[in-house]
Amino acid sequence: MSVDRLVLAFAGTFILLSLLLSYLHSSYWLLFTTFVGFNLLQSAFTGFCPLAIILKKMGFQQSG
Repeated sequence: MSVDRLVLAFAGTFILLSLLLSYLHSSYWLLFTTFVGFNLLQSAFTGFCPLAIILKKMGFQQSG
């Protein structure tokens, strides 16, 4: 799996998990959802993604 797809998979998983936790535990988990969404948005404009850097260092290949 490429770095780009892994980043999307991680983001989707974290968003769904934090929504579930906000429903079951505390609404403060929505702050984590906001954090993930903000990072996705800034990554779209700047191209900087900390998770992508970590995954590349772990040996995953960039797509394209």
